Amino acid sequence: MELTILILLLPFLSFLLVGIGGKWMSHRTAGIIGTLVLGAVAVLSYVTAFQYFSAPRLEDGTFATLIPYNFTWLPFTETLHFDLGILLDPISVMMLIVISTVSLMVHIYSFGYMKGETGFQRYYAFLSLFTMSMLGLVVATNIFQMYLFWELVGVSSYLLIGFYYTKPAAIAASKKAFIVTRFADLGFLIGILIYGYYGGTFGFTPDTVSIISGGASMLPLALGLMFVGGAGKSAMFPLHIWLPDAMEGPTPVSALIHAATMVVAGVYLVARMFPLFIAYAPDTLHMVAWVGAFTAFYAASVACVQSDIKRVLAFSTISQIGFMMVALGVCTSMDPHHGGLGYMASMFHLFTHAMFKALLFLGAGSIIHAVHSNEMSAMGGLRKYMPITHWTFLIACLAIAGIPPFSGFFSKDEILAACFQYHPVMGWVMTVIAAMTAFYMFRLYYGIFWGKENKEAHAAHTPHESPLAMTFPLMFLAVVTCGAGFIPFGHFISSNGESYSIHLDPSVAITSVVIAIISIAIATWMYKNAKQPVADTLARHFKKLHKAAYNRFYIDDIYQFVTHKIIFRCISTPIAWWDRHVVDGFFDFLAWATNTTSDEIRGLQSGQVQQYAYVFLCGALALILLLAL
Repeated sequence: MELTILILLLPFLSFLLVGIGGKWMSHRTAGIIGTLVLGAVAVLSYVTAFQYFSAPRLEDGTFATLIPYNFTWLPFTETLHFDLGILLDPISVMMLIVISTVSLMVHIYSFGYMKGETGFQRYYAFLSLFTMSMLGLVVATNIFQMYLFWELVGVSSYLLIGFYYTKPAAIAASKKAFIVTRFADLGFLIGILIYGYYGGTFGFTPDTVSIISGGASMLPLALGLMFVGGAGKSAMFPLHIWLPDAMEGPTPVSALIHAATMVVAGVYLVARMFPLFIAYAPDTLHMVAWVGAFTAFYAASVACVQSDIKRVLAFSTISQIGFMMVALGVCTSMDPHHGGLGYMASMFHLFTHAMFKALLFLGAGSIIHAVHSNEMSAMGGLRKYMPITHWTFLIACLAIAGIPPFSGFFSKDEILAACFQYHPVMGWVMTVIAAMTAFYMFRLYYGIFWGKENKEAHAAHTPHESPLAMTFPLMFLAVVTCGAGFIPFGHFISSNGESYSIHLDPSVAITSVVIAIISIAIATWMYKNAKQPVADTLARHFKKLHKAAYNRFYIDDIYQFVTHKIIFRCISTPIAWWDRHVVDGFFDFLAWATNTTSDEIRGLQSGQVQQYAYVFLCGALALILLLAL
């Protein structure tokens, strides 16, 4: 595994080369360098995965945890130190596959989508930095190294969301994403410091924790604060507000953020710290489950009425990340047969979701490239013009809806089975959300490819199929989406030594499929035809609810009110007045008093020797008289 260091070094070198020397490169050269480097990273990741999973197991049947590289950066005590290195275990190796695959497809796709864009070289440099940051995060050997790359992921997302820096909307979106996640990351950092102090280590597993007196009672707080950081990165309610606005970046960036990098970082954090959650903070895991469930329901409700296709997919991502968080939260042990099913299901859904969500976003980019609009009103009937995009998009919709044999069915079924194992109420709540997912995705599908064709918009920009550079990633990801469900995923990440592979709970699977089919049938009935009387009638009868959902239930307006009307006006403005008039006034007074006094007495330092002699003589005489008296 010595070559694994190249998985981090190659994209970093690509970032430096294209970022510094890009101004002297052509667009084609910069794109080829970035893509070839990611191709090499993908090959190294696949080779690493093959070698790791084909290696002999330990005596208890588990996969070994390998650390090919590790060195101490900042030592504090014998057990507490900041290390940098590479850790390979089942979930980190799985993430190497996910990140490198999706990133490579995005690099190839961007050749066609970003062709002719100003800043093309800068775009590819930022892509390399983004990929390197996420790769460094998933192979971190300790929580502090994870935090370093965690912040690099935040910086990279800021740069890419604000790529069109001449657009005010892109500037606002990048700042919003950066600020919201920084607030969340403050909680993450405080949690790391508490964990390091009371745990005596920055390692991931309970076996390495040297808990000091009273530390066990503080670890739930530390882990809860770490989850706050994860909730910010993964856009969990109420820290979700940055993700829909992140659509202002180029669409391939949206695919990378939503599928393989930023938003899955929070899920990976909880999964990485999972042994600690189970051992010391099981109640915090239950909180994770209910936060994830509410987020999934809220986001699905909003997605049902959005008209911007990228916003539909953005809220879909928030909902699906909620599914993954719920799956982790409903676990009660590490044993997959006794309460640990959700851990397997969450990682499996992270893997399958990355592929079909990247396919959905790249498909959306292909559609936007053809019609020059994000709004469904400018679409309709596109299946006649874009057959490859149509069929690959349909495959992704079937996968996320949970229709067999597509990959989303297998991973979603595992999550629902884990939820029913945890509590029937949670199981039915998530089943309803899964039904909503099938409904809004096929509402989106029919609005784009069927429905009423906007002939006026199509006359201005005749729709056409995208070039091969864009359709090849669509076809590749579609094939992966069709076959990923048959991977014996749980067998790879099982941590208790037992052979465990994905299995189906017949009652859960049949129920979920039937409900998904009913939801798709309702969406077909309402949105397939050019006229949509049922949808229009419902929108009129539930006008306030429809408007509230379209406006994201006014959560952004609440944030605006709290920040501008309360924090800025009632707190920041008085503080600013005090600072400007009292603090600044006091120091201005000191400066004025000093200047005035110096003006009055500066004559004493005139530089005239005669004056100095006269004053000296007068002073001497005055002193003699004083002594004489």
